[in-house]
Amino acid sequence: MGEAPEYGSRSSNPVLVRSCSFREDETFHRQASFGGGPSRNTSPLGRMGSRNTSPSRQKAIKTKPRGLDEESVATFSKIVQPDIQMEDNIWAMLPEDLLNEILARVPPFMIFRLRSVCKRWNSILQDNSFLKFHSQVPSHGPCLLTYWKNSQTPQCSVFSLPLKQWFKIPFTFLPQWAFWLVGSSGGLVCFSGLDGLTFKTLICNPLTQTWRTLPSMHYNQQRQLIMVVDRKDRSFKVIAASDIYGDKSLPTEVYDSKLDKWLLHKTMPAVNLCSSKMAFCDSRLYLETLSPLGLMMYRLDTEHWEYIPAKFPRSLLDGYLVAGSQKRLFLVGRIGVYSTLQSMRIWELDHNKFVWVEVSRMPPRYFRALLRLSAERFECFGQDNLICFTSWNQGKGLLYDVDKKVWSWIAGCALQSYNSQVCFYEPRFDAMVY
Repeated sequence: MGEAPEYGSRSSNPVLVRSCSFREDETFHRQASFGGGPSRNTSPLGRMGSRNTSPSRQKAIKTKPRGLDEESVATFSKIVQPDIQMEDNIWAMLPEDLLNEILARVPPFMIFRLRSVCKRWNSILQDNSFLKFHSQVPSHGPCLLTYWKNSQTPQCSVFSLPLKQWFKIPFTFLPQWAFWLVGSSGGLVCFSGLDGLTFKTLICNPLTQTWRTLPSMHYNQQRQLIMVVDRKDRSFKVIAASDIYGDKSLPTEVYDSKLDKWLLHKTMPAVNLCSSKMAFCDSRLYLETLSPLGLMMYRLDTEHWEYIPAKFPRSLLDGYLVAGSQKRLFLVGRIGVYSTLQSMRIWELDHNKFVWVEVSRMPPRYFRALLRLSAERFECFGQDNLICFTSWNQGKGLLYDVDKKVWSWIAGCALQSYNSQVCFYEPRFDAMVY
């Protein structure tokens, strides 16, 4: 598991390092390779390929489309042509707008490699024209960001689902606090933690290596947080719902990046909360409650708390709320009492009847591989109808596409640390921390 050469210059600009390999199950049959350079692909999957044993056939080049579904491989005949010398003066006259539009569609992780082409491309991240085009193109695709500390040194790796490749991002630009990953939205990543005895919240863009600390809250103690980015409005909000231990009734606080301050909202009614994370869906914040059994919903636009009597499925051992796209809210959890009878299931909330409707079950072979022990802990999070499961002890990641009903394994060095924290992440250069 070697690392490829660094992408970009060795100045103060961020450096992305290609790291690790990607192991797949039967859903992903072959590994995608890209780029070039001196590094070798030593993965057994990387060496897989069809051997052309017939002398009457031409050697085929296999390409694969982007996506998370089962791959259909197209073959094209390889035509040997003499090298064509490109004229530098023609490429030098490429219009600025056209160049920016082309580069804006390149996956963000590959931009660092292209910056070594010339001085003009090296300064592309400081070019407002490029950032304008970059903000208008569709997202590169979902990624997984994993964060952990190795000998008190922050480590961060990002797995690109379209490229099926891990990238290592240097994280030494952040202060040495005892902080943990809150989540990510719109290209920004939120951390919270303790600077000595002071609770602080930090926002950063891992690609541009920019960060800042948010002002102190009115009730400055460890809180459950969630961040929401509005890309059209070029702003973000951080919501602090309750005490992190759930035993204190504190006013809901919302940080508005346009005002650069925390606003006091209504206090959530006294309920017994579950320890799972919150979910933000369709301008509403959802939390699981044990007493009374159901959900607490907070409307950000009206600043109003509401109880939803959506009872959990029977024999639910542990559940996670996961926000999907188009107002969809999922509940993911284990069902069963004995280890031999346990299974992982996914439900969707019927907003009209306030009931959980089962939409999928994890196949037994995946469940046994992910959680070998009945008491083993797991994490679950989602984005855009993609749900990711990570095992604390197995160092594995399992991805489920709700729309396509496809399960696939994700593995690599970034998931081997037992204390790693993972979330979905959208890499964007135009995400501003101010």
